[in-house]
Amino acid sequence: MCGITGIVGPGAKLHALESMLAAQSHRGPDHIGTWIIEHQVALGHNRLSILDLSEAANQPFKSPGGRYTLIFNGEIYNYLELRNRLEAFYTFRTQSDTEVLLYSFIHWGPDCLSLLNGMYAFAIWDQEENSLFAARDRFGVKPFHYSFSGNSLYFSSEIQPLWAAGIRKIPNEKVWGGFFSKGQYGYPNETFWQEIDQLSPGHFMIFQDGRLEIRSWYNFVQNVSMQPLLPPHLEEEHILGLMEDSVKLRFRADVPIGFNLSGGLDSSTLLALVSSVFPNNDQIEAFTFITGDERYDEIFWVKNMLNRKPYPLNICLLTPEEVPELTSYISRLQAEPFGGIPTLAYSKVFQKARQKGVLVLLDGQGSDEAWAGYDYYVTNSDKLVQGVITSPVKPEALNNQVFPQLESNPYPTPFEDRILNMQYRDLFFTKIPRALRFNDRISMAYGTELREPFLDYRLVEYVFSRPLEFKIQNGRQKWLLRKIANRFLGNEIALAPKRPLQTPQREWLGGPLLEWTDSQIKVLLEKTDWFNKNEVLKIWEKYRKGDQDNSFYLWQWINTAELLK
Repeated sequence: MCGITGIVGPGAKLHALESMLAAQSHRGPDHIGTWIIEHQVALGHNRLSILDLSEAANQPFKSPGGRYTLIFNGEIYNYLELRNRLEAFYTFRTQSDTEVLLYSFIHWGPDCLSLLNGMYAFAIWDQEENSLFAARDRFGVKPFHYSFSGNSLYFSSEIQPLWAAGIRKIPNEKVWGGFFSKGQYGYPNETFWQEIDQLSPGHFMIFQDGRLEIRSWYNFVQNVSMQPLLPPHLEEEHILGLMEDSVKLRFRADVPIGFNLSGGLDSSTLLALVSSVFPNNDQIEAFTFITGDERYDEIFWVKNMLNRKPYPLNICLLTPEEVPELTSYISRLQAEPFGGIPTLAYSKVFQKARQKGVLVLLDGQGSDEAWAGYDYYVTNSDKLVQGVITSPVKPEALNNQVFPQLESNPYPTPFEDRILNMQYRDLFFTKIPRALRFNDRISMAYGTELREPFLDYRLVEYVFSRPLEFKIQNGRQKWLLRKIANRFLGNEIALAPKRPLQTPQREWLGGPLLEWTDSQIKVLLEKTDWFNKNEVLKIWEKYRKGDQDNSFYLWQWINTAELLK
């Protein structure tokens, strides 16, 4: 996993490229590479070495003869299988997935994308055609941002490199308005900034002669419809096989690997799979975060799950005293609103992993969306924040002059079934896109790589295609996952109660962090005219006096103040 940057057009200059690379140096501490033809194309790479640690695998990576130049962020998990198919046609000079990716593109063109099992965002310059090809993985695990300025295309893994190159920082008030009024984060191709877009997951772009063409290459709906129909007695083994293979592929690395745990079902399933594939490997370390508040911490259940397992546990503590400085740091890297104190607490895991030299971590992200695991799938509720009674957002605090009409984003409904459409929305438009962005930034903030075995496309497509009674049985959601976890961990394993809130954010913002929260609200009201000042102060005063059912809106204001500084 790394960081990529590029400029195509007359703006391609070394100093601009170097400024972009410096702005995301945290993504790749092992090597910085550049390749440039002044005023035509400039490609840059921040490398975090995971596969083939030699200098030969550094990027930008050129093809023999020099026609193609590749920059690549991510991992191609099935690179060994693809290499076996390509070795009859190409001579390999490294053991990297980078070289496999380049030859895959040369050999199959854009069709190679459907053969890749991985997380990636990459760009390839074709010197003969004077064209740039760039692509992003199926679910958008790896980011790709771009902007046009001065007849040039600028792109990077994160947003702040584009600002470093001179792209203007102008808020996209349509997206901000949806965020404050509905808790939405925009469409997959949007950002919170006017002049910066994203390449949507499952899409590729071609930029040539100043013209940009974007196409979808991944048809999830079609793939779901083509899944095999297996007899019920074979489905558990089929899914277990997919899961185990996904974990095996994501343990391919030339550096130490660990995994992240909470006390819930997804983590227990991940632990079950790791213990199945690597039953006696005490070099694999486990990580979990705590806040020192037993109402939220799941350390008891994590320790219980790891009982009689060989994996050392690292406990990562977040204290309220760390929150202001950590918020500033993570906000700078996110460059868009993120998920509050739970995200900060999770970042401590990656900080600890880097300190221990564990550079790759696995977690259980993606299970709820594929398996219909959220409560609202069965309660017909669509609460933005689970576990609260009052509205998580406060649109009444907005300035109607700035946000006169606020409309919800309509999401596609390609399936006849209501729950399938909700799952589809969560996978491609709401929960997964924002969680992947939050987690990419906090893992890369400390030069570590996060892998998501439950987002293996083969597993997601198959489980998604199953009928509702397959996912929910006798009122129990994700029942088959429980069965698989119990197979390896034992029926006696206890799981933490399903907790919609992971940290004492409500209590901290109205307690030990009260003065900081107050100062952030003052900054917010000074920096922008987006809010009705009197209404904001009235809501804040009620919170201070104990109206603390939820703090989602309060974090929105705090985070926005930080982003606008």
